[in-house]
Amino acid sequence: MSKINYDLSKIRAIAFDVDGVLSPSVVPIDSDGNPRRMANIKDGYAMVQAIRHGLKLAIISGADTEPVRRRFELIGFTDIYLGQIDKLPVLRQWMQANGLAPEEVAYCGDDIPDILPMKHIGLSVAPRDADEAVKACARFISTVDGGHGVARELLQEIMMAQGIWPGTDNSAFGK
Repeated sequence: MSKINYDLSKIRAIAFDVDGVLSPSVVPIDSDGNPRRMANIKDGYAMVQAIRHGLKLAIISGADTEPVRRRFELIGFTDIYLGQIDKLPVLRQWMQANGLAPEEVAYCGDDIPDILPMKHIGLSVAPRDADEAVKACARFISTVDGGHGVARELLQEIMMAQGIWPGTDNSAFGK
């Protein structure tokens, strides 16, 4: 039984914000004034597994730095939209390009620019430390803060419900 109150078998695609979701909301600045982000290794593992098992993943973020792009390209993302302040049009375009209905999509965000996309899809997810207005519109609030395994928790729940998480009966590791 999943801790997420949603039919996770419907989910075919997940879009993520970066800052405050896949990295903590506190971002150190290097000596040149560039933001430096942390990456959660367990999130990365879950994202690799999700892509390997055919789930569509996207990054839709206001962040726009080459290290962020490189991180997600290395994981296997092909849909990376950086520098996006108005995220809903990008989300709609991505959904249309991939033939996705709203009930087949999860979106994970933590701040005000994420509210409209979260209202447009079936499963809206927020980290535990997200803005209160974001948590108010989230269908599921993660048990962890942004940057501390939000993607792992969400993807593991989805993939377990679909029987494709490593170690479940239908997964490559389950036989």
